[in-house]
Amino acid sequence: MKNGKVLLKSLLASVALAAAISAQAGSLTIASPQDPGSWDPIDTFLVNWASVATNVFDGLTYRGPDMALVPGLATAWEENEDGTRIRFTLREDVTFHNGEPFNAESVKFTFDRLLGEEGAQGPQRSNYTAIDSIEIIDDYTVDMHLHQPDPVLLTKLAGYGAMIVPPQYIQEHGSDHFAIHPVGTGPFQIVNYARRERVELEAYADHWGGAPRLDQLTYRFISEPSTAIAELQSGGVHIVIPPTVPIGMIDTIENNRNTHVASVPSPTVEALRFNTESGITADERVRRALIMAVDREAIVDSILAGQGQVISSFQGEFSFGYDPEMEPIPHDMEGARQLLAEAGVEPGASLQIDVRGGDATFGEVAQVVSSYLQMLGLNVSIRGYETNVLLNDIIPEGRTGEMFQQKWGGWTFDFDNTAYLMYHTGERWNPYDSDEELDAMLNEQRSITDPARREDLLQSIARYTQDRALEMPLYSINALYGVRNEVQNFEAAPDNRLRLTDVYLED
Repeated sequence: MKNGKVLLKSLLASVALAAAISAQAGSLTIASPQDPGSWDPIDTFLVNWASVATNVFDGLTYRGPDMALVPGLATAWEENEDGTRIRFTLREDVTFHNGEPFNAESVKFTFDRLLGEEGAQGPQRSNYTAIDSIEIIDDYTVDMHLHQPDPVLLTKLAGYGAMIVPPQYIQEHGSDHFAIHPVGTGPFQIVNYARRERVELEAYADHWGGAPRLDQLTYRFISEPSTAIAELQSGGVHIVIPPTVPIGMIDTIENNRNTHVASVPSPTVEALRFNTESGITADERVRRALIMAVDREAIVDSILAGQGQVISSFQGEFSFGYDPEMEPIPHDMEGARQLLAEAGVEPGASLQIDVRGGDATFGEVAQVVSSYLQMLGLNVSIRGYETNVLLNDIIPEGRTGEMFQQKWGGWTFDFDNTAYLMYHTGERWNPYDSDEELDAMLNEQRSITDPARREDLLQSIARYTQDRALEMPLYSINALYGVRNEVQNFEAAPDNRLRLTDVYLED
């Protein structure tokens, strides 16, 4: 009888353990507003790529929601005295999802590819131009040689173009195949990708950091916010990621007993940038007049419901290079009218604002901006584009109207990552402007290792761009996540780069 009780107790313990494991496993579904179209790290600049691919790929370094930079595929690194060489000690016994070993050759291949002809065709290369070459010391040691010091490089190595890719797999299958069937070393592996519909991932049990607690992870591409929120409430998705959650639907989510909103300060900023090459906005006086005409404080108060703040330059307060003493160009409708008259702009002059069609919150903002500009006597139209079209075709090709929406994640929390890509001549996000003085400042700050000197120069760059009225800075906005209550261990990431290894579902 005693043995029977022991056996029964053991069986009950096993059942309880199995139930606990089951509760911590399962399949999590996330609503993402955009299909990146390619999973190749050198092809992308999109935060919606990172929200998925942070689970698929690893970098040499890793930076999580707490903003601390920690080892990734490199267990340690050491810089020489002049900052022109970084020696990385690599993690051993790591494999890619296809079983291919990770080693020094993988690192060299990744950066040779990023800095070579393939990388030149994508948007990431300019973030890593400080790198000259990768030298293999042994199977698990590499030296990264730099043309010049880059004070932000170690952070850049934690994301996007610097994600380590498998040499043998790409050489065998080609980059086009890799972009649709990616292989990384991350905690999840992509097993199915239905373009514009969904991407499905499974746990990679052999991940060097341990197997994820979830079995499966699915991202559904849902661009319409009301649809995404309805799916959240019905249980069709467990998490809705930024920027899908409209400010106006926060109460809807919070008032549902099964869901809540997770809000965290983020580096994301919004601006309306100007075509400085043609149309009425080629005149600096006109650009300044348009900025002066819009009451940005009123927009933040009326539309953002306390989830953002007015910015004076194209960066938020957590960005290195932010100047707390710098004031936004003030709202002054009469001064704006005088500037337009000086510039010879006739009443009824046309002005087009290009926006992302699926961005509900910014759609409201654009309408309010349009109303202010119409008060100046301008004939304003708003043109909405599918996000991928606007970002991949219209803006880079210089085919926008006089003003166009620019949302920027600034994930490095350093103004360089924004300023260089927005203002330097020839960059993807700068299709219209060329300014030798600004180029010189942008280049100079990249080689400065003294933080105080570099911060001062970045602040000077922000003031210079304000003086030239290169954009209408609007606001920084919190990252808003809609989350079902059964999701456990979820930590909202300020930069959308969700690492879901420890997340699980509770019945």
